[in-house]
Amino acid sequence: MSVINQSAREITAKIVFYGPGLSGKTTSLRRIYETIRPTHRGEMVSLATEGDRTLFFDFLPVKVERVGNSAVRLALYTVPGQVFYNATRKLVLQGVDGVVFVADSQPAAMDSNLESFENLCDNLRDMGLAPEQMPIVFQYNKRDLPGVLPVEQLRARLNPRGLPDFETVAEKGKGVLDVLRAVTKGVIRSLKAKGVFPSATPRPAPVPSLLKREEPSLASQLEQMASSALAAPAAAPEPKAAVAPDPSLLTALVPEKWAGEASLAEAAYRTGSYKQAFTRAFNGLRALTSSMGIEGMSEVELALMAGLTGPDYSRLLRLEKQPALSREEAAFGLLMFALVGARVRS
Repeated sequence: MSVINQSAREITAKIVFYGPGLSGKTTSLRRIYETIRPTHRGEMVSLATEGDRTLFFDFLPVKVERVGNSAVRLALYTVPGQVFYNATRKLVLQGVDGVVFVADSQPAAMDSNLESFENLCDNLRDMGLAPEQMPIVFQYNKRDLPGVLPVEQLRARLNPRGLPDFETVAEKGKGVLDVLRAVTKGVIRSLKAKGVFPSATPRPAPVPSLLKREEPSLASQLEQMASSALAAPAAAPEPKAAVAPDPSLLTALVPEKWAGEASLAEAAYRTGSYKQAFTRAFNGLRALTSSMGIEGMSEVELALMAGLTGPDYSRLLRLEKQPALSREEAAFGLLMFALVGARVRS
C-alpha cells in the first residue's frame, strides 16, 4: 500500500499478521493495542465468528517514530487462518508491505504452519510479489505451553533463510512488541530502498501521493473536486421529490443505474441534511459493491474487492451508527460512493 500523505509528510505502510487458525494472530494485535499509548494508536476493528476466530481482518493503525522528515503510520491487519478463507486472505494481502508469520509452537500444529506459510508464498506470487523480497518476521507463539517444539526445529522447518524470528506468548503480551519493532524496521528499510521516503531537502518534482496502487490517487482528485462541486449554498431549499436535482460530480461518476440515488444524496448534502446525504450515499455504495460480487461473499469482502481500505470501511460503519453527522463526515460518504462508482464504470 505505502500511501504517502504529502501535505502531512506521513507514510502509511501495511503489515499483515499471517498464520494458521488459532496461532495467535488476533491475540497479538490485541496485546499491541493494549500496550501502545492511546495517542499512538487508532481504533481496533475486529470481525469474528462466535468462536472468536477472526473471520476477516483486524485493523489497527499505529503511529511510530519519524523517519527523516516523514512520520510513519502502520496499518496492522490479520487474516483468517482457516484454509477455506483463502480468497479473503488474498484480499487482505493486497498492498502489503511486510508480513509477520505467526506460527503455533505445538508439535501437532507443524503441518498447519507449513501449509499456511506455503499458502502465504503462493498468494504473494499470485499478486506479483516475490516472497524472497518481502520483509517477513517469524513469531513462534505459545512458548509457555508444555511440550512445544524447540526453536531450532521451528527454524529448520519454517525459516531456513534465517529471517528475524522471536519467541512469544501472545496471551501475556510477551515478545509481541519485539516482533512489531522488527517488522517495522524491515518495512522501513524496504521502503527506503524503493525510494519511498521523501528526502529532507525538497525536490523540484512533487512526491507522488501513492505508490503501488492508483485508486487512492483517484480519491485525492475526487476529494479536491468534491470540495468545490459539492459546496452547498447556505439557504438552498429542500428539493421536491418531483424535481430532479441538477446532475453533478457524484451523479456523473456512478453508473447510470445508481444516478438517482447519487443525485438525491447530493441534494441532501447541498441543503445541509448531512445524515440523510450520508445514508443515501452509503446505501448506494452497498448496492454497488453487491453488484460486483459473487454469491456467498460477505459485505466486508465486497467492500475490499471494490477497493475500499480497512480504515475507510470501518469509518463508514461508525458513521452509519451516528445519529448526526458533520459536513465533512457526509462528504466522506459521498466520496466513497463516487470512488466505488468510478471503479464500477471503468
